[in-house]
Amino acid sequence: MAIQVQLFITCLGENFFSDTLKDMVRVLERLGVQCDMPEGQTCCGQPFFNSGFQSGAVAPARQFIKVFGDTQGYLVAPSGSCVDFIRRHYPELFPAGTPEHARVQDIVARTFEFSEFLVNVLKVTDVGAVFPHKVTYHASCHLLRGLGLRAEPKKLLRAVKGLELVPLNEEETCCGFGGVFSVVYPEVSKVMMEAKVNNIQASGAEYVVAGDPGCLMNIAGGLHKVGSPIRALHLISVLAAQ
Repeated sequence: MAIQVQLFITCLGENFFSDTLKDMVRVLERLGVQCDMPEGQTCCGQPFFNSGFQSGAVAPARQFIKVFGDTQGYLVAPSGSCVDFIRRHYPELFPAGTPEHARVQDIVARTFEFSEFLVNVLKVTDVGAVFPHKVTYHASCHLLRGLGLRAEPKKLLRAVKGLELVPLNEEETCCGFGGVFSVVYPEVSKVMMEAKVNNIQASGAEYVVAGDPGCLMNIAGGLHKVGSPIRALHLISVLAAQ
């Protein structure tokens, strides 16, 4: 019986990374995974919560539970940030005694970030990708610090045929996006982004890869601003290449 996955496409994924979402399906189906995308899904509620409006996150979180609560199989998303929010904060929003508590516990137990799902659940690192380019990797904050996924993305990159993974100075330093952080503290965010861009350019890579759409948007904007030919790509898009 094929492994079944429910795709949580996320806000940034739906609006800015449609090609990455298609690539996610391609990779999973290549591995024999059956993909479904439940209708009615919206934001997980993270922007409200991180802005200090925790009560505002309840309604979108309830919608998430309504959409995914009765589904079967794993929930997989192309964003460490969203997965970290669901795992870490949904149990806070719906603690024991609330009607949603049991469904939240079930959802949390079967929700995974994409690279985590491939490496730790499917036990796969080589997905048959071919990408003959020099690549460097940026470790996004929620993926690394929230979910503890340091090795998984790079295991997948090292298994890509033709890919040369080059080191990035201060790989684990924030790019300055941080969701609402970049809006509330734009000057600080700008300095952090410029430092990240400088390190990416110094790496000698043709591409910089990350696992969070927000980081990729921020880094791509910084690279464009300085006229760099280096492209920012989601890890999923590299894994889909053949």
